[in-house]
Amino acid sequence: MTFQELNDLYQLPLFDLIQRSRSVHEENWPAGEVQLCTLLSIKTGGCSEDCSYCAQSARYKSDVAPERLMEKCQIMERAKAARDNGSTRFCMGAAWRGVREGTQRFDQVLDIIQDVSKLGMEVCVTLGELGPNEAVRLKDAGVTAYNHNIDTSPEHYPNIVTTHTFQDRLNTIRHAQDAGMSICCGGILGLGENTEDRLKMLEVISSFNPQPESVPINSLMPMPGTPLAKSSGVDVFELVRIIALTRLAVPKAKVRLSAGRTNLSEEAQTICFFAGANSIFYGDKLLTAENPAVEKDLALINKLGLSPQKPNRAQAAPDSDEALPRKPHLA
Repeated sequence: MTFQELNDLYQLPLFDLIQRSRSVHEENWPAGEVQLCTLLSIKTGGCSEDCSYCAQSARYKSDVAPERLMEKCQIMERAKAARDNGSTRFCMGAAWRGVREGTQRFDQVLDIIQDVSKLGMEVCVTLGELGPNEAVRLKDAGVTAYNHNIDTSPEHYPNIVTTHTFQDRLNTIRHAQDAGMSICCGGILGLGENTEDRLKMLEVISSFNPQPESVPINSLMPMPGTPLAKSSGVDVFELVRIIALTRLAVPKAKVRLSAGRTNLSEEAQTICFFAGANSIFYGDKLLTAENPAVEKDLALINKLGLSPQKPNRAQAAPDSDEALPRKPHLA
């Protein structure tokens, strides 16, 4: 969708906007399912990047202590527990700038992925920047989706991160897509951006060809010690609008309620589901932020008459439109 199309929709009365997004949601996701994902930080803290929202940056004095890559046995224990608790996707995140072929840590991660992929869940990883060779190796090891958020608009991005560029993000996404992985790509609300930035972020995401398989929508949870520690929260009605716009802009993607969900009441989450969200991070922790307990999530899903979505390890990214250029473009 173009910025103008998104802006026209954004200006609609809230009920009119939700009515449109609900119609598109039911057309593409008629089964009333919610994808349950578990996110595990397999390497926490000590990151060299300066993302101003992230407590894992080594540049800030946060409460997050740097740790080594978790042992495979520990990761497998957590993965099996996630599967047994109903998760259909296991996501592993590492606080690195990126990974490079031929390094010990990359070989270790590939070994871990191979074993996790045997558990029957979808496997998603977020490891920072990828080159084309690394992307192919990850795909061959069993990764079904690669997460790499663009966070905000291209214009606002330099205000949030200076150690890499917006184009660097697009390059990694292109490499992952060319290797045959689906893309999980979304953004964060509450980074000091304005409405125009949020719409431009969605414009970029919706222009990817093929479009992302899933789109996480995060609300900033200000972390002590980071430059954005005193940022104000995101208005819940603004969150609902962005969820609805995401559903309209990327109709076949799973729209994921991600960071910040602990601050939402059951009623607020229900509106988000109705507007088009159909995926949540589920479990004890969301990287370094709290996440609602398993039992509470399952109780809400049951109240709403929804059901957990089954894993689909054979999933493909939404079909590309051959009439469109393959995006994101490389510089």
